[in-house]
Amino acid sequence: MKNVLVTGGAGFIGSNFVRYFLQSRPETTVVNYDKLTYAGNLESLADIIDHDRHEFVKGDICDASGLREVFRNHAIDTVIHFAAESHVDRSIVGAAVFVQTNVVGTHILLETARELGVERFLHVSTDEVYGSLGATGKFSEATPLHPNSPYAASKASSDMLVLAYHHTYGLPAVVTRCSNNYGPYQFPEKLIPLMVINALQDKPLPVYGDGLNVRDWIYVEDHCAALDAVLDRGRVGEVYNIGGNNEWRNIDIVRLILAAVGKPESLITFVKDRPGHDRRYAMDGTKIKNELGWVPNYRFEDGLRATVTWYLNNRAWWQHVISGEYQQYYRMMYEER
Repeated sequence: MKNVLVTGGAGFIGSNFVRYFLQSRPETTVVNYDKLTYAGNLESLADIIDHDRHEFVKGDICDASGLREVFRNHAIDTVIHFAAESHVDRSIVGAAVFVQTNVVGTHILLETARELGVERFLHVSTDEVYGSLGATGKFSEATPLHPNSPYAASKASSDMLVLAYHHTYGLPAVVTRCSNNYGPYQFPEKLIPLMVINALQDKPLPVYGDGLNVRDWIYVEDHCAALDAVLDRGRVGEVYNIGGNNEWRNIDIVRLILAAVGKPESLITFVKDRPGHDRRYAMDGTKIKNELGWVPNYRFEDGLRATVTWYLNNRAWWQHVISGEYQQYYRMMYEER
């Protein structure tokens, strides 16, 4: 593993992974390939953009010729595929771009990897492909897929394509499905940064429905370590669930954030629930623990505290992010509900 292509490496998880990977793999060069949509941000790479083993290339995974050029010019031997449209709410408003990027783009990337040859293809997916749980139980890798949003359906489709390319063509691919990430550099349409930033500005904190939806949360650095383990030791053709073993109700997270920044709970504003909002997710991490020895290191309270501190100390980053187009999107999703 000498020349690694990271797609979507300017996004939230991607930028954290590139940073982690450069530190943990001193023998590896990272080619960071990102289209720089609204969620891709070069400011998230400011401290590593000029690293001697990191090269940023602006590009679209739907551009077959551009991908081939990158593969050939950089002798790519490994692919770590983050690039995706990734927000459920946006997929409900407009699903077409999710199909184009997440399904068609993944297919083009797979074709390029098959044509030019790679040693490993790691596809990063989500627990949302499994659908919704009741009050008990957890998703295992054997849980049937039951995606309930256009976003989840597009990710489930891409997962199946990756596994089909392994089965049909022998592509050395592996799929990971992760629970909700949180941490530095997360775009503020997601729950935790949205609530932190609104609280810091004394704005209402919009909570969907009754706030009792449950998610399993993992600190982004733990996710990066899990991906590194799968890349290194995971069996090709397999799926690995990556969970934080941290189930929290949305409303309880919002209250923790308000307490952390010293703001009153009167800022909480319940808004109309989004269509088809899954009630509960929970991940069974037995397989990755038993096979690869990975378990999360961060307790949720510690990770959340670190995350809140990061947003407190990096106001310039998020103030820039929430300007412009984001304001229009925010009004549509929350203020007009």
